Amino acid sequence: MGRKAGLYINPKKFGGVVKPCMLEMTAFLNCLALNKQIDEKCTRQKELLITCTQLQKGRPKNAAKTINYHLQRLGRDKFH
Repeated sequence: MGRKAGLYINPKKFGGVVKPCMLEMTAFLNCLALNKQIDEKCTRQKELLITCTQLQKGRPKNAAKTINYHLQRLGRDKFH
């Protein structure tokens, strides 16, 4: 695989990449924490989070998440 060939990039170092729905999820979790885990009081935040996640279903993944796949593919062609 890619690690044997020395081709590996730690995806955690790409911290500047925006995570989809992070604000909505944070708002929902904060609301749950403030309301003692009673989700009936957080319906607005819950609906916003569900809407955001449904919009993300059809979008392609970020290139930073698939960089290791491409490195493995290139390494496989190079070393075989």
